[in-house]
Amino acid sequence: MSQQTLHVEPRAAAPDRGARARLKLFSGSGNPQLSHEIAEALGVPLADLSIFRYADGEVGVRIEESVRGEDVFVIQPTCPPVNENLVELLVIIDALRRASADRITAVLPYFGYARQDRKMRPREPISAKLVANLLTAAGCHRLLAVDLHAGQLWGFFDIPLDHLPSRMILADHFARKQLENVIVVSPDVGGVPRAREFAKQLGAPIAIIDKRRDKPNDVREVVHVIGKVYRRTAIIVDDIIDTAGTLTMGAQALFKRGVSAVYACATHAILSGPAVQRLGHSRIAEIVVTNTIPLSPEKLIDKITVLSVAPLVAEAIRRIHQDTSVSELFER
Repeated sequence: MSQQTLHVEPRAAAPDRGARARLKLFSGSGNPQLSHEIAEALGVPLADLSIFRYADGEVGVRIEESVRGEDVFVIQPTCPPVNENLVELLVIIDALRRASADRITAVLPYFGYARQDRKMRPREPISAKLVANLLTAAGCHRLLAVDLHAGQLWGFFDIPLDHLPSRMILADHFARKQLENVIVVSPDVGGVPRAREFAKQLGAPIAIIDKRRDKPNDVREVVHVIGKVYRRTAIIVDDIIDTAGTLTMGAQALFKRGVSAVYACATHAILSGPAVQRLGHSRIAEIVVTNTIPLSPEKLIDKITVLSVAPLVAEAIRRIHQDTSVSELFER
């Protein structure tokens, strides 16, 4: 019996990702202006993508150019309308996976459902974990997020996650104002780590507002302010401004305790319901937010200053694509 031998040539080592895969940027409809700013900062055009709705309201997506073997980033905050933007992101990721993209990174300037990160009562879901599972199941290989609501969210993902805090952008803004006798204030106990990092950037002490909340978006009573705030300039630091109840009641409590002025900053400005009216009528001198969530013209009142996270996100995308350190951006 004759025997045939199959000779296999040794496979050449694959070149690094930067050499074999081009960076491609796609934008959902959640925040197209931010996507364009990121693309401009990177010097990379947004790839061609069609997003449409069927007659019954279902989301339709068509990738209009080849992505085979490419390193793809999809920019889509899951901000209001949360469910529309989330499903759109999932469908885009699925389309890219089926089109043989080499790696798919979801860029979430704002991660919706982040506040549903635990069971507060029996028979409640942990919706943040569910959304993390959906993104992974759709075909997402990596996540890039800006200022996640809580640290435990990192553990919800079974894929690599790069987290971008915006504290440097916000702190630099206040450093340029050269405010005197500053104290950084956390609006609740849970936000103390965020306030501490922000205060470190400014070289300022911190204070904490201890509040009682009976249900979401409803602050019944500010119980106590922990820290010496008398005759100081307070900067309230939070990650999200939703209905602005926490922020405005916190400012009232600080004024009752003799602060000279109150400023506020937050990464994500949802500004739902009565938020704009509350902020407009408050004694807060300035509210500084970022453009992770697009703001309609009627929400851009004089007190609100919007800073762009596009340069930060663009540099993080560049580093992920080149497989270099993202954390070095914050080591200062």
